[in-house]
Amino acid sequence: MPRSLNLTRHCLGLDTRIECVVLPLAGNSGLWTLICAAGMSGNQPSAIKSQGPFHGPFVAEGVLAGIAESLLDMGYGECSEVPIWRLHIQAELRRLNGERGRHLGDYQFQPET
Repeated sequence: MPRSLNLTRHCLGLDTRIECVVLPLAGNSGLWTLICAAGMSGNQPSAIKSQGPFHGPFVAEGVLAGIAESLLDMGYGECSEVPIWRLHIQAELRRLNGERGRHLGDYQFQPET
C-alpha cells in the first residue's frame, strides 16, 4: 500500500480533491499519523484532518487503504496530478508534533514533597 493518495471527483460541475499522506511523528518513537486534506481543486483545502497516532506505518497504511476503498465507492478516482496541498499537510504535521512535545513534559517534579 502506498503512503500517499490523491483522489478527485467531478460532481455538479465542481471538482473535489482529497490528498492523504501517512507520515512518521517526531521523536523516533515508531508512531505514525495519517493526514488528509480535502477541498475544491485549485483552491486552498477546506478541511484538514488527522488520525492516529498509529504504532508503525503498516497500521496507518491499513487505515488509508480503508479510506481509499470507501472514497472509490463514493465515486472518487485516482488522480495522477502532482499533490497541491503538501505544505498544508506539513503544517498539520508540525502542529501535531508540537502538541505531542508539550504533552510529553506536562508534569511537575517535586522530589522534596
